[in-house]
Amino acid sequence: MSCYTNANRCIECTVSQCKYHCDTENYCTLEKIMVGTHEADPTAKQCTDCMSFAKK
Repeated sequence: MSCYTNANRCIECTVSQCKYHCDTENYCTLEKIMVGTHEADPTAKQCTDCMSFAKK
C-alpha cells in the first residue's frame, strides 16, 4: 500500500525515524497511537512521548 492510502490524516507526525511514519507525507500510518509520559507530573509537551514509536 502506498502512503497516500495508508497515511492516517488524523495523526500528523514529523518523526521520519519511526517505522510508522509515512515517508512521503508528515502523517503516521497507524490507525491509532498511544501517547504517554516519562515524567511523574508532566507540565509541558516535551514531557510527553509517542509510545507507539518504533525505530526504522
